[in-house]
Amino acid sequence: MEQTVLRPKPMPGRNREGEGGQGPVRRPHAAPRRGRRPRTLPLGLGAATALLLCGIALGIAAATLTGIGGPSRQAPPPAPAAHATPAAAPAPPGATLGVEVADGEKAGALVVAVHVPGPGYTAGLVRGDLVLQLGSARVDTAADLARAVSRSRPGRPVLLTVRHGSGAYQQLTVTPGLVT
Repeated sequence: MEQTVLRPKPMPGRNREGEGGQGPVRRPHAAPRRGRRPRTLPLGLGAATALLLCGIALGIAAATLTGIGGPSRQAPPPAPAAHATPAAAPAPPGATLGVEVADGEKAGALVVAVHVPGPGYTAGLVRGDLVLQLGSARVDTAADLARAVSRSRPGRPVLLTVRHGSGAYQQLTVTPGLVT
């Protein structure tokens, strides 16, 4: 009986001596590697350069579109006049209802937003109300309401006539607040 344990094992990829001896065993999964390295290096460097340049171009485009980067192109401040006029006193703070309005489809100012907390919210105004009258002043547009509110005195209650979205009319008492 032959002892196979003591026999040396062949190197991987080579046949045993005396068993065919046709040279190295061809492996079908192994690709030839000759001549690939000189082509791979320039292609890799070219791809890396292209990606870098694309990234830089995208960064410049984004900075230009958003307005960051580079010197700003603002106009220089106006030169002081030769004969300076005294500065006008700042306007005293006006009254506010704490609402945002737009022109209604018909006469009136449509309430599109109510600030919480605010005088309009406290009085009971809701989004969708149509303001028809403030005190004795008729309100046909949003500008009319702004003029009427600016003429009212902060802290003094004023009667406000509104038409709700349901069509019901209501008179509310609102106390305009200060704009600070």
